Amino acid sequence: MSKSKLEYIWLDGHKPTQNMRSKTKVEDDFSGKLEDCPIWSFDGSSTEQASGGASDCLLKPVAIYPDPTRKNGFLVMSEVLSADGTPHPSNARATIDDDDNDFWFGFEQEYFLMDVKTELPLGFPRGGFPGPQGKYYCSVGGRHTWGRDFVEEHADLCIAAGLNFEGINQEVAPGQWEFQLFAKGAKKAGDEIWVARYLLDRLTEKYGYYIEYHPKPIKGDWNGSGMHANFSNTTLRTCGSKEVYETICEAFRPATKEHIDVYGEFNDERLTGLHETASINDFSYGVSDRGASIRIPIITVEKGWKGWLEDRRPASNGDPYKIAGRIIKTVKSAKI
Repeated sequence: MSKSKLEYIWLDGHKPTQNMRSKTKVEDDFSGKLEDCPIWSFDGSSTEQASGGASDCLLKPVAIYPDPTRKNGFLVMSEVLSADGTPHPSNARATIDDDDNDFWFGFEQEYFLMDVKTELPLGFPRGGFPGPQGKYYCSVGGRHTWGRDFVEEHADLCIAAGLNFEGINQEVAPGQWEFQLFAKGAKKAGDEIWVARYLLDRLTEKYGYYIEYHPKPIKGDWNGSGMHANFSNTTLRTCGSKEVYETICEAFRPATKEHIDVYGEFNDERLTGLHETASINDFSYGVSDRGASIRIPIITVEKGWKGWLEDRRPASNGDPYKIAGRIIKTVKSAKI
């Protein structure tokens, strides 16, 4: 008889920013298949998801990945259900309108790597600042680069877990990094970002670091952190029409507030119109424009208006389920 460790991962009920929770279930002779993951439960009164008098919430497995750091281990991404089996109000994944996986998403997750002792990003000295931005982006060498060993190990873990991990790079500020993931299907894209975040956060326990997802943790003339959402559907991938692209972009304009509402807490501190962002109070789009709300990639234009769009507004602490769900709703509303 073999025993497997299934790490159930879910999102709690904290508002406006949910946190990851997880716990381990040991199963005998587990097949490794999603359909053989049992529904489990947890104490929702400890996660802002239920009252003490009726505290049981259910965990519905929705995606499974091998756990690269545990023998016979698996990572089980789960939706939260109420005790009656219906999606819990905190369960944004269940609201995504993409049952046919027509929408493809590529998320660019930025974050700051923080030292638990100084509570500053790596590369920031106590009581001062490193040199100004300019030499850190995609840099190499100990003078301008911090945390590479950690970042490389995280990349290896994601790849070993079977995530569609597409790349890493150091970002514009010291201690700031980014990784990219792509998936066909909005729910799968969200699953993979959350599992990658889980592996990222768990890895910090070994290094004495922590991850700062706040979109503007360092005030002043420093870039904030976003989670740019690259997206497409069959129409965007095949239409070959500038007019169709503009119609879809314009559909975002009247829904600006609805998008900002689910794009992450404290995003007003990041979306200022500076540091490669559009103002939170405006909406704009443009070809190859990193200062626009939505960037139309030059590759899309060069391929005859067949490709994807990039919404640059989501914050690094945003929920990819909520972001994808809102983008899908707006794209489907476009009168084409």
